[in-house]
Amino acid sequence: MYKYEYQAQYYETDQMGIIHHSNYIRWFESARIGYMKQIGVDYGEMEKSGVISPVLEVNCTYKSMVHFGDTVEILVTIEKYNGVRLELSYIICDKESQVVRTVGTSKHCFLDSAGRPLSLKKAYPAYDAAFRAAMENDQIVKE
Repeated sequence: MYKYEYQAQYYETDQMGIIHHSNYIRWFESARIGYMKQIGVDYGEMEKSGVISPVLEVNCTYKSMVHFGDTVEILVTIEKYNGVRLELSYIICDKESQVVRTVGTSKHCFLDSAGRPLSLKKAYPAYDAAFRAAMENDQIVKE
């Protein structure tokens, strides 16, 4: 499990003074990139090596509002990983009160630079090992 901290910005608000719903997906992505770096898979380096990881699906359920200036913690966990696909879950909580603001998931695959499906286990065993170790640690933390 990885904890990413973020302070909501004014430009992210809507007319009602709350964070616009589209920004939560951006926060998921920032947290995912931070999580990958923490486990030893730098996304920029991964792309340079010829691996891309597009989003296949993203889900977001809004529980309560985030306002300008609020600081949130985004907890990221690997739910599923098989070398070709990756599924992550996200929980966004208010840092101070720990009230859950938003929950969500994202699903990704791995492709080579030509857009063909790629098995990290076969083509990039170091990346595969990092994802597998992180998933195992995440499962232990959840129990």
